Amino acid sequence: MNGMRNKLGVLDREEYIEQAYFFHCFRERLKANQAAQEILERIHEEILTTTRLPLAIQYLATELKHSGLLGPGFARLAHYFTPFQTFIITCAEKEGLRFSLDTALEVLEAEARYRSDNPTRPGLFIFEFEVLSRNKLGFDEGLTSISDDPFFDDEWRAYIETIRRNIGEVEFADLVYVRSELYIKDQLRANPNETDFPPPLFGEKEGKIAKASHGRDPLFLFSALQRQLGYPTVPRPVARDDPMVRLNALQAKLRELEQRIKLIEGELRGQTQITQLLGKPDLFKEDDEN
Repeated sequence: MNGMRNKLGVLDREEYIEQAYFFHCFRERLKANQAAQEILERIHEEILTTTRLPLAIQYLATELKHSGLLGPGFARLAHYFTPFQTFIITCAEKEGLRFSLDTALEVLEAEARYRSDNPTRPGLFIFEFEVLSRNKLGFDEGLTSISDDPFFDDEWRAYIETIRRNIGEVEFADLVYVRSELYIKDQLRANPNETDFPPPLFGEKEGKIAKASHGRDPLFLFSALQRQLGYPTVPRPVARDDPMVRLNALQAKLRELEQRIKLIEGELRGQTQITQLLGKPDLFKEDDEN
């Protein structure tokens, strides 16, 4: 599959178009209660055969059949899927993280669509960083997976490593501003003889938005970049209206109301017995046992 990569070390455009279609269909069919194994065993037939994605999907189907997980399959196809894609799928399969496979596939679809349409390094990095921030996926491993993407050159990898080391201590908006063209202009105005600047990674407009976002929630910075400069939008998980959750809440409320009615009825009869209705405190239970 290495022959599919161009001089930037990324896949051809048609690969990302088919990836976006795959992630979209996979997500929609899972929502329709189709089994993941069944989807993977058939969907490769719909994918353009001039790409290598059908082979990748067949491998994922085999891996899912053996291990019950998609993450290991993505990891073993590191020459095709990026480390960030593998990280996203792995997070969706981790217990304890409130990051569903549905959201993960939506993120991967949006990212693949962006990659298929003249992506920029600043745009892709901000998109992926917002995914980590908005979904609380962890910056250490997440930023490492971003920096390992062949789309980013050595300068960007060094910058991402700087962010990984300093995030939480330095505001993200400041980390963007100091690597922008605006920062260099501001410094030259203050000291025209200054020449020792690292190459800017963001434009003047990005620097202006980052400077104005100092002290604010980073999500406002992401939103401003999307509104003003057309940066890609990160999918946001929609809270589901689960009928079972609502039913359980109503049943709990009914039990509480029944309890209160019994207390009121007891008071009216002059026979209130709180301990019988609510149970004895633990202290008294221990005394009874002794």
